Amino acid sequence: MPLIVDKGLGNTIAAETTLSFIDGVKGVLEYVGYDIDSLARYSTFEETTWLLWHGHLPTAQELSAFTRQLQSEYCVDRRLLDVVRAIPRTAAPMDALRTLVSALAHFDTEADDPSLAANERKSIRLVAKTATLVALFDRYRKGKSFIEPDCSLSLAANFLWMLTGAKPTAPMARALDVCLVLHADHGLNASTFAARVTISTQSDMYSAATTAVGTLKGPLHGGANQEVMEMLVEIGDISKVDGYIASKLARKERIMGFGHRVYKAYDPRATYLKTFAKQVAADTGNLPLYEMTRRIEEIVLAQPNIVEKGIFPNVDFYSATTYYALGLDLDLFTCMFAASRMAGWTGHCIEQLAANKLIRPHADYRGPHGLTYQPLDQRGVPETSSTSPSCSAAMSVTA
Repeated sequence: MPLIVDKGLGNTIAAETTLSFIDGVKGVLEYVGYDIDSLARYSTFEETTWLLWHGHLPTAQELSAFTRQLQSEYCVDRRLLDVVRAIPRTAAPMDALRTLVSALAHFDTEADDPSLAANERKSIRLVAKTATLVALFDRYRKGKSFIEPDCSLSLAANFLWMLTGAKPTAPMARALDVCLVLHADHGLNASTFAARVTISTQSDMYSAATTAVGTLKGPLHGGANQEVMEMLVEIGDISKVDGYIASKLARKERIMGFGHRVYKAYDPRATYLKTFAKQVAADTGNLPLYEMTRRIEEIVLAQPNIVEKGIFPNVDFYSATTYYALGLDLDLFTCMFAASRMAGWTGHCIEQLAANKLIRPHADYRGPHGLTYQPLDQRGVPETSSTSPSCSAAMSVTA
């Protein structure tokens, strides 16, 4: 079969999956056949995670048992708290999360057990503990004491409790829960593909999850919701929206929160979230912030050719204001994305292993051929030279 170059793999099918389906032209996203709008309105993150992993909605008994399993894994090994404290307080939360997800493996006796049963248990631990890790690091960097998990709460409610030390209201917990549902899976996106590549080598679940977190960190993937909020903060007031956006459009600069690599229609994850975000903003005294987003959407979508180009608000546009209204710092937004997508990443890893083949694409070599090796003393002097830096200052230790 002749090989073709497909940069970005946008025209390549690299895996078969039953977890989620996307039709970017029609604006469709389904988890195991259920449209995302219905799941956001009626489901929970715990139920959605079960659906992704088991291929069907749980019974009441199954959901209750599964929820208890997740709750029993909120806590982390006490020794991991020392790892949290070893990270500089100035570290970016996604960098800290990458380190801490990797560190979880050291305290799991099943880390290298490749059996399906062990991988399912590790998936539960990863989903349950990721939000805990985010809360622990945020409190540590702010000089606050750690808060013990409340294993009677949902994952969303427990995270807000561990983050703030205050039990969230039902609407606040539900708001975060909706965001977790919306971000739980999204086809073979960059971080999911990275996780599947790692697990295809028969590495362990923690390595695959760490790979995924590192990939999600990239601003072309998971950082867009933070950038949306940074834009809103920069604008500052609804009276300044028109001029700010007009200036951006005149310079043909990107408006954060608009457009998507896959969708050429309105992002189906944003449809319900737009309405829900308004209520959350109103409940938390952030309605002016929401009105700014609505005005930005009106201006952008009124521009000639914008709709024709398939540029619409994406899920980040309204999840940003929701996270902000819940009191999350801007640099925690992508971490919450990771806490949600952990459900999809682990599900894809188990699916990959069920019919595994090492993922090993080709590269189109464009370099020279047939060069003759020259001994070191016969090579020309390079145009620039450098002196090896001393490592003594960085590596010195007290005797």
